[in-house]
Amino acid sequence: MKLNLRMPKNPWPLMVAVNVAVLIGVFLYKITLVPYVPYIHLLVDYHFGFTKRALIGAIASLFVHKMPVWPVFALGGAMLLITAGLFVQLFRRTFGFDRAQLPLFVLTAGSPFFLKNFIYTLGHFDIYGCAIAICLLLAPARSVAFVISAALASMLLILIHHIHFLMYVPTIAVIVVLRHYLVVGLTRQNAIVGMTAALAVAALFFAAQFYGTMTVSPNEFSAHLQSRIADTSREDLPRYTDAFVYIWYQPLSREIHDTWERMPANLLGLPVFALLIWLHTPLWQYFARLIGALSSELHGRIVIAAIVVVSAAYLVMFAMVFDYSRWISNWAVCLFLILHAVKTLPASKDVPLIPTDDRRTTVFGWIVTIIPRVGIVRPF
Repeated sequence: MKLNLRMPKNPWPLMVAVNVAVLIGVFLYKITLVPYVPYIHLLVDYHFGFTKRALIGAIASLFVHKMPVWPVFALGGAMLLITAGLFVQLFRRTFGFDRAQLPLFVLTAGSPFFLKNFIYTLGHFDIYGCAIAICLLLAPARSVAFVISAALASMLLILIHHIHFLMYVPTIAVIVVLRHYLVVGLTRQNAIVGMTAALAVAALFFAAQFYGTMTVSPNEFSAHLQSRIADTSREDLPRYTDAFVYIWYQPLSREIHDTWERMPANLLGLPVFALLIWLHTPLWQYFARLIGALSSELHGRIVIAAIVVVSAAYLVMFAMVFDYSRWISNWAVCLFLILHAVKTLPASKDVPLIPTDDRRTTVFGWIVTIIPRVGIVRPF
């Protein structure tokens, strides 16, 4: 008896289904783990004055003083669903949502850099930057109010976590330039608003970085956090809370020292990161064709410069904080979002989508689909 196994002519819808299954699987795995650091972030508020990384905890404290662990998963899960929904809407508006667009959708939404890794980093605040950037890609951009809204959103992100100044604020600035300034043009009014907004965002970042450290003793700060723990029967929560309070006291110089101390071990992951980036080659090639097809050569140069600036911000993060898997993943997500902004610019010709029947692209699509996530510090 001859067994004849045939691959489907268009496997991309199946890849989408498998990606959904992998997303669910990663979430089910994640909720079995105790999110110590994300939980501590929900305990921190403005009880002792202006404090970095405290906005989400401060908002949560308005509703409940004693904080259980489950809101980490509830809040993180809600943000993931919102972000996924926003991205689907953005993708539909930018490219459409027929079978021809599925390879592009799988290589972005199904990438281990994106939603799957946001599930694994559930409770961390990276996803807020992504969600706000998507909202700005969906919002009308003709008015100077768009520039002001982007600045206020950036300041909100810095209050959530000041690392957003390097992680998503540069991408938000790129979205503003591509969607507002390149379309409307540079006027005296929007130039003044833009410069004022940039200065305000930078000033808030420096305030959070250098004046957001705790002024009370670590013991007093730890005692306050432990007073907000709902489940007092768990001995591990006070112990880990006390162990991680140093985050709100550690100076920048110490963070850089710790990062470079771990650098030799963390650099071992670079070949893995390079391989993951290479697996997205059809996406990068499509992105390059989009840039090359822009009707204005100046627009193309600005887009390339923007990508360089965003990448440089991530290189600075690499030198300062050692969560390398998170940074690589968010860098890739930023490029995914910039691609959407570039697609809205005037083009001199139509750019064909990623082909659905290319064997190499299909293999890459399947590999990207089955990889469940990238990680937080080291790959996988």
